[in-house]
Amino acid sequence: MPHQILPDLFALPVPWEEKIIRAILVYIGLVILLRVFGKRELAQLNPFDLVVLLTLSNTVQNAIIGNDNSLLGGMIGALTLLLTNYLVVRFLFRHRRLDQIIEGRASVLMREGKVLKSELAKELLSISELEVVARRQGFEGLREVESCVLEPGGAFLFRRKVPSLDEQKQSELMMRLDAILSELHEVRTKIEGKA
Repeated sequence: MPHQILPDLFALPVPWEEKIIRAILVYIGLVILLRVFGKRELAQLNPFDLVVLLTLSNTVQNAIIGNDNSLLGGMIGALTLLLTNYLVVRFLFRHRRLDQIIEGRASVLMREGKVLKSELAKELLSISELEVVARRQGFEGLREVESCVLEPGGAFLFRRKVPSLDEQKQSELMMRLDAILSELHEVRTKIEGKA
C-alpha cells in the first residue's frame, strides 16, 4: 500500500492540456463575473460578500481540476492561474486604455460633503455601509467627509472636510512665514529710508 502513494500523487487522470485550458477558462469567467457584479464583492462590505468570495473558490475548484485529486494536477492548475494572471496584468499594464475598459471606472459616492444616493444605489450600497467604511478609515462619521470614491478594485478613497493636522500645521507655518516676510519688508523700508 505505501508504494502506491507516490504514483497516486503524480498520476494525472485528466490530460495536462485539459487542466491548462480549464484553468484559463475559469480565470476568464471569474474576471468577467467580478466585472459584471461590480466593486462591491471586492470591497467585502459585509459577511455576505465575504461568504460569496470564500465559496467562489470552492465552487470553481472542480471546474479547474476536473476529476483529479493528484498533487501534480493541483500544481498544474495553480501554476496556470498564476501564469495567466501574470500575463494578463503585464499586458494590461502596457495597454492602459484597455485596462480602464476592463476594470471600469471609479464611482464618486460623495462630493462636497453630500452623499450621492444615485451612485450608492448603482453600487448597491446603503448609507449605513458607507458610514461603517468611513469609521474603519478613521472618520467619526460621514459629516467629516468631503468626498468618497469607490475605486474599481474595491478600495474606498476618502477626503476629510476639515484640513488634516498636517495641512493645519502647513497653513500655520505659511502664515508665520508671511508675517516674517512682512516684518522683513518693513525693516528694509526703514533702513532704506534712513540711508
